Amino acid sequence: MNASLPDQSPALILDQVRKVYRNGTVALKDFNLKVRRGEFVSLVGASGCGKSTVLRLIAGLGEVNSGAIARYLQPDKQDIAFVFQDAALMPWATVLDNIRLPLKLAHFSSRASRQAAQEIIHRVGLTGFEKTYPRQLSGGMKMRVSIARALVNQPQLLLMDEPFGALDEITRSQLNRDLLELWEERRWTVVFVTHNIYEAVYLSNRVVVMSNRPGRVFADIPINAPYPRSEEFRTSQLCNEYCRKVGHALQEAIHNKAPWI
Repeated sequence: MNASLPDQSPALILDQVRKVYRNGTVALKDFNLKVRRGEFVSLVGASGCGKSTVLRLIAGLGEVNSGAIARYLQPDKQDIAFVFQDAALMPWATVLDNIRLPLKLAHFSSRASRQAAQEIIHRVGLTGFEKTYPRQLSGGMKMRVSIARALVNQPQLLLMDEPFGALDEITRSQLNRDLLELWEERRWTVVFVTHNIYEAVYLSNRVVVMSNRPGRVFADIPINAPYPRSEEFRTSQLCNEYCRKVGHALQEAIHNKAPWI
């Protein structure tokens, strides 16, 4: 399947979702989003607009006040994995043991968990670091471990909350490329939160721009560029045009203008 043309069947539908926190803050109101299977969708918006709230609700880490979230996932497979901005590794465990953790919790045998971990370690460029501890790793390497841990049980839906936000641009660009290669190979459904417009355009089938709080979909912009996307795409006129379009929508969203139709 062409990576630029995801399966048309839904993986996820958020319908008129409203989320109000206990302190009275209305985080989301009338939030609607459909994500197709195998699609890579990025959420962008001003700080506090509810991007992370959307991910947490999708993951089941909170309840909606009204509306509904439907997840169309195969029941016989692992469903959801979450990657946060903080790698959140166990400092007393090696790279291998950090990555094996989800499989151990799922009661995989030691042999099976080790084999699966070794496979993903190789795939994310961590070969040779199996016995290394988190304190010995750079920020980019820690994030590789976090991504490997999320992917080791082959989830159907991958949620990523600004995973590269704290990294330098060189490391961030490399991890963008690596993530895209993994996605093209395995075709998970990905919902990715970022403040970086260039990152969103480079990675995504669609970029969803959220309004200021209470968060809702302000603009839903398809990125009609073929995969695989090389470094040439980052500096291409097409990429720059999409970045300008997303940036323009984001500025209008921040200034509370009427949503795009």
